[in-house]
Amino acid sequence: MFMHAGGRVTHVRVDGPVGAVPLLLLHSLGTSAEVWDAQARALAGPFRVFRPDLRGHGLSADASGPYEIADLAHDVVDVMDALHISRAHVAGLSIGGMVAQAVAHHAPNRVLSLILIDTAMAIPPAQSWLDRAALVRAQGLGAIVDGVMARWVTPAFMNDPAAAGLRTMLLRTPAEGYALAAEAIARADLTAPTGALQVSAAVIVGALDEATPVASARALATALKATLAVLPGVAHIPTVEAPDAVTAAMRGHLIPPVINVFEAGLAMRRRVLGAAHVERSMAQATAMDIDFQHFATEVAWGTVWTRPGLTLRERSMLVVALLAGLGHHEELRLHLNATRNTGTTPADVTEVLLHVAAYAGIPAANSAVRLAKEILGE
Repeated sequence: MFMHAGGRVTHVRVDGPVGAVPLLLLHSLGTSAEVWDAQARALAGPFRVFRPDLRGHGLSADASGPYEIADLAHDVVDVMDALHISRAHVAGLSIGGMVAQAVAHHAPNRVLSLILIDTAMAIPPAQSWLDRAALVRAQGLGAIVDGVMARWVTPAFMNDPAAAGLRTMLLRTPAEGYALAAEAIARADLTAPTGALQVSAAVIVGALDEATPVASARALATALKATLAVLPGVAHIPTVEAPDAVTAAMRGHLIPPVINVFEAGLAMRRRVLGAAHVERSMAQATAMDIDFQHFATEVAWGTVWTRPGLTLRERSMLVVALLAGLGHHEELRLHLNATRNTGTTPADVTEVLLHVAAYAGIPAANSAVRLAKEILGE
């Protein structure tokens, strides 16, 4: 689809059911949304997958500049605004990974988590990017295609049809779009802002990547306190060369396997309700309610709240609506306090309680509004 976002026309591919958790996939320099084809097919279902073409790439033809990585990040937020995406998991490949870091820095409340693939906080030397930009402007993408392909994939993969597709993507990229993005990379150093991020993250890198090598990925993972997956036998564009391995690593981050439902539920319960409240409840448990506490922790928190289909904010809003409509004010008080931990704003609660008034009755909503004013007005 084509859309107006932030004053420019942007092309975005959308896959997956309406209402699923949003997942943004940001492509690499000289490619387009298609570099994520395999991951979009695999993850559309539990997620609604959005793949914008960065400016000057793919079908997003606007290559005006110069611009910085931060400007590309603002483009992404503009797309999120235009699509009414409040928060999303954001995955980025190469320059897309730099843009993802910048999105998390400039709009931290919009990012559920980061997946950073074959990228870095900075990609030196700067002069090589400036030289490449000048060469592309003078002679076109054909002047660099062989050298770029040698870094993108391994020799063993070079004759694969997918490698031919990558070559075509590169050659079809507007020269000015490529050059401006290369210059943005040359000027970018995200070390300080990325080191200050507080966000769940996973870093993935091809073991044979020369452009953003394993050492850079390890430094990035260390800065973010992120997991690190090194994929053997692949180079800089593993989404194409090793799609199943990349998808598995992404899925492991986005939908981690639940080994112990009770422990997963307890962790979620602490995250939403606050560790102090949960520890107090567990300490006060007696023979009469200990089994009930285990049951609620496993079923509600470990089975329902941990599902990937809704964000914590959406689940929090649903619970507030149900408890208000049913008149369970003791539990409602607990979950109104918990909105501080789920990203649910007082404005969200206002909208929820209007729905309660319309569908469960004004008296139920009136009582809930009084409770919300007491708790959220503190």
